[in-house]
Amino acid sequence: MHSDTPSQVLLETDTHTHTIASTHAFSTLLELAQYAAKRGLKGIAVTDHGPALPDGPHEWHFGSMRTLPPYIEGVRVLHGVEANIMDYEGTLDICERYQKELDWVIASYHDPCCPPGTVEQHTTSYLKVAENPYVDVIGHSGTESYRYDYEKVIPVFKARGKLVEINSHSFSSRKGAKENCREIALLCKKYEAPIVVNSDAHSCFVLGDLQEALSMLEEIQFPKELIVNRTLESLAGWIYQKRGREIL
Repeated sequence: MHSDTPSQVLLETDTHTHTIASTHAFSTLLELAQYAAKRGLKGIAVTDHGPALPDGPHEWHFGSMRTLPPYIEGVRVLHGVEANIMDYEGTLDICERYQKELDWVIASYHDPCCPPGTVEQHTTSYLKVAENPYVDVIGHSGTESYRYDYEKVIPVFKARGKLVEINSHSFSSRKGAKENCREIALLCKKYEAPIVVNSDAHSCFVLGDLQEALSMLEEIQFPKELIVNRTLESLAGWIYQKRGREIL
């Protein structure tokens, strides 16, 4: 077994999770924190859908996250959003003020907000998103219906300080995503582009369920040091470097 592969890394954080503020999810914030503590996670990012998605909370929800305690059940809880990419110009559905205030901004495509276009359109859009200084993560970009020019865009994500998400939930829920995520991960390895590995949990019962993604990363001998959320400390270091914000 390769000494630097993710199989030997118990990831300490899950940075893509949803509460009942996203109405097709099933767990409260407290339930997520309780299950995170039970499963040995040291940190989670709560990233409910942006307001343009039909199940998303009002934008004020994200402004009010500042009132939450930093630790719940002993788990570091980051304030985040899974913002919706609204068009092929990379526009997000969260105002710049909240993008700046939050700890963690994921930018993702969802059909109701921006129907799939061409590979060229998706490529252009992701290049625009990469220019946004407040976006931290490119969410579930292995989705086949939003395929883009991986070879062209991934080096730009690295240069612009964007983390590429390997979304473990996508492996079973989105046709073609498993193969696409492998292709993306190989390019991230080639270009030394950092990633995060997340569950996209819509209930506490699958929080931290990352095995499919980690198994794939092990198969390709992906370097563990490129997995930013491998420890709470590595995640905190990245956030400090990116946002100048101490979370520990």
